[in-house]
Amino acid sequence: MTLPFLDHPGLRFADPGTVSLPLHVLAEGDPLPETLSPAQRTFAGTQGFTAAPGTVLLLADETGKLTGALAGYGSAPQRARLRFPLAGAAARLPEGVWSLQTDLPAEVLSNECLGWLLESYRFDRYATAAAPKARLICPAGVDRARIEAMAEGEAITRDLINTPANDLGPDELETAVRDIGARHGASVTAVIGDELLAQGFPLIHAVGRASPRAPRLIELRWGAEGPDLTLVGKGVCFDTGGLNLKPGASMGLMKKDMGGAATQLGLAHMIMALGLPLRLRLLIPAVENAVAGEAFRPGDIFTSRKGLSVEINNTDAEGRLVLADALAAADEESPDLILCMATLTGAARVALGPDVPPFYTDEEGLAAALARGAATAADPLWRMPFWAPYEALIEPGIADLDNAPSGGMAGSITAALFLRRFVTETPAFAHFDIYGWRPAAQPGTPKGGFGQAARAVLSALPEVLGL
Repeated sequence: MTLPFLDHPGLRFADPGTVSLPLHVLAEGDPLPETLSPAQRTFAGTQGFTAAPGTVLLLADETGKLTGALAGYGSAPQRARLRFPLAGAAARLPEGVWSLQTDLPAEVLSNECLGWLLESYRFDRYATAAAPKARLICPAGVDRARIEAMAEGEAITRDLINTPANDLGPDELETAVRDIGARHGASVTAVIGDELLAQGFPLIHAVGRASPRAPRLIELRWGAEGPDLTLVGKGVCFDTGGLNLKPGASMGLMKKDMGGAATQLGLAHMIMALGLPLRLRLLIPAVENAVAGEAFRPGDIFTSRKGLSVEINNTDAEGRLVLADALAAADEESPDLILCMATLTGAARVALGPDVPPFYTDEEGLAAALARGAATAADPLWRMPFWAPYEALIEPGIADLDNAPSGGMAGSITAALFLRRFVTETPAFAHFDIYGWRPAAQPGTPKGGFGQAARAVLSALPEVLGL
């Protein structure tokens, strides 16, 4: 599998010292730059430049030669509706190298630079998709390596989610992990097919056994010292719903059901590219939930790696099953922190929509750090509760756990409670119920595959792990 982000120049800044043109960033009400000539000032006025977000006004000298541009940054209420207000300008500028002229605070400027790079992303594996050709010089005070690592990590996530299931099954997902691991000197192994039963991963095997594409647990390890961080990502490469078959309208986006794995792999890339002083373990249960004679059935009961028995009341609640075995394996090493990401429930979308993923944790310090990281990285999150009174909803009586409680209420919470049962030896655990998809384009975020929570986590890690 080819990951085109590896050689995508638009996801990197132009080299320092490259000849560039000034791009003056103007918020609503800001005066025109004093460096403009009288003719340019008159031109800006006659063109009715309002400094709305994403607007651009090209500037020329008396000979008609391009000398710079104005970029609108809008008003505070306008910016509040956009994650990357300046990114829209990147799509409207002509080819060339630009340097920002602005007094934005360093933290805000860093996010705007990230948005600029992300605006250059296009998924063009199957059809030509023209990307903006305006390049940016990294401004003073912005951590170039960090911004580029985040842009590349997001590109990994988007590429994987956008790739259709005929070209991205469990085997291809393993290849992607191996490619990223090889780039950073990480070790990658996989437990595949019936070997899952021999090595104690019965739930992963049960969900994936009906597909001709063998299920597997993919593991990446990197780093020799520092605190232990384990990332677990749901890798359901396509979800038919199994014998509880999804209706056609609900199946259309199921290529994105490995969005948790894609996001965690993107986050792992960020961590390794930046050389964070920690020991990283990434676990991805990769399966295809198919319909065939070997498919697991409603009413089946399986004993998980943790020893907890699980009654299957809906084969379309398969994500929590594969995660359960992976989380149990993660918990056996008692790392300092386990983070789980999954495109898990429609209930989370009903509650918070596609933009804001909920997260769950019992650790107040971790919750506070994630909230701060989300604000810093323009990567919103919202904390939801592990609501103990709902524990009874996931206890069917005939087995220890029910994978799909009836009634439909509190679906994201009951899924999170289910997953928490498999993490008992680790001091800090958080679960993120992400969507992984942008239904409509915004500056910096085209329609399609979309990373969520990774940058918030990256920002929070130094505080959480004492790096």
